[in-house]
Amino acid sequence: MSLKWYVLRTYSGHEKKVKANIEKFVKSAEGMDGCIGQINVPTIQVAEMKNGKKRVVEKKFMPGYIIAQLDLLREDLIFRIQEIPSVSGFVGRPAPQPLTEEEVRNLMQGDASLEGETEETQEGPVTRMLFQVGEQVKIVDGPFANFTGVIDEIMPEKAKLRVRVEIFGQATPVDLDYLQVASNVS
Repeated sequence: MSLKWYVLRTYSGHEKKVKANIEKFVKSAEGMDGCIGQINVPTIQVAEMKNGKKRVVEKKFMPGYIIAQLDLLREDLIFRIQEIPSVSGFVGRPAPQPLTEEEVRNLMQGDASLEGETEETQEGPVTRMLFQVGEQVKIVDGPFANFTGVIDEIMPEKAKLRVRVEIFGQATPVDLDYLQVASNVS
């Protein structure tokens, strides 16, 4: 049997339900042993700032999709999976297309192009944000919320920025967490 990774479209918000239904299907269907391997809902750990407190939450970075290891040489398997409630179909036309090893590796580790991505380290999640010195940002959390300022310094080891904010007509440097600012301010 040749298990390859495929992407399934699901109704948004039903990814975990579809995963559970496929797992039930495998247990109940006769002759399906070995035709279905792992099933994964791609998620990513994201740091959020709420009410001045940083917390790490798990979010789906591909809402409406799951990836599954399947042996689609059995043609009946395609139709049986598509009959599972909340499954819209496979990605690929006219037939489901398997993912490459590199695509699977990227999905399992998280998409590096996502803003606000985190990477697990021994110290915990590290937020990776792309900021530049001289960039104008808006402060979205903390005592200076709704102020705009210009980045003077980036401190990646601390995940902090030094932002010059004009307070009472005077430029004042303020150290802020990456999560307390939003870039692309017009």
